[in-house]
Amino acid sequence: MMETNFWLIRHALVEENARAFLYGVMDVPLCEPTLLEQAPMYRSLAARLPRPAVWLVTPLSRTRRTAETIFAHGYPPASLAVEPDLIEQSLGEWQGLPHADLPVRLKLPAHAFWPLGGEETPPGGESMADVIARVGTAMERLAETHRGQDVVIVSHGGAIRGAVAHALRIAADNALHMAVQNLSLTRLEHSRDEWRVISLNELPGY
Repeated sequence: MMETNFWLIRHALVEENARAFLYGVMDVPLCEPTLLEQAPMYRSLAARLPRPAVWLVTPLSRTRRTAETIFAHGYPPASLAVEPDLIEQSLGEWQGLPHADLPVRLKLPAHAFWPLGGEETPPGGESMADVIARVGTAMERLAETHRGQDVVIVSHGGAIRGAVAHALRIAADNALHMAVQNLSLTRLEHSRDEWRVISLNELPGY
C-alpha cells in the first residue's frame, strides 16, 4: 500500500499593520518580533517533520520565509517548489479593506468565524467553496505525483481548511468552523484513492 503523507503548516503570523485589513493574496511580510519569540515552535517543527520530504510553498513570500525559518532551526535545508494552487483565498476588490469596512459590502451573512460566508464571492475574488474546489484538485494531483512520499506544504489558513474539507467532503460553511492557527500542523493521508485526516491544528510545543 503506497500511502502519501501530507504535512500542512500554516505560515507564521504576519506583521501587525497587515492584520488590520483583509490581505488575502496580498504579499504581506511576517511579524519580525514573533519570528524571534517563537523560536521554540520552529525547533519543534524542525524535529517533528519527516526526513526526507518534498517541500512545497505558495507564491507568497510569507510561506517561503516560514519554511526557511524552520530550516534555520534544525531541519536540513531542502528545495522549495512553488505550488500556486495552494495559495490563500483571493478576496478580489475587498483586499486592503479594513475589517470594519466589510460588513456593508456583504450580500450573504458573515460566518461566525470568518469575515465572509462560505459561498460569498468578493468582486474579482473567490468564495471558500471555490477554494475547496481549487485546493482539492491540487491535492489529488499532488497525491498522484508524489505517491508514497512525505510532502510538507507551507500554506495558508484558507487553503488548509480547503484541503481538509476536500478530504472530509464537507461544505464551505462547515470548513470555516475549523481552527487553523499560525504555525499549526495539519496531517492528511492519501491511500487507495481515499483521504484520511490524521490531525488538525496541532501546535508545536515550546
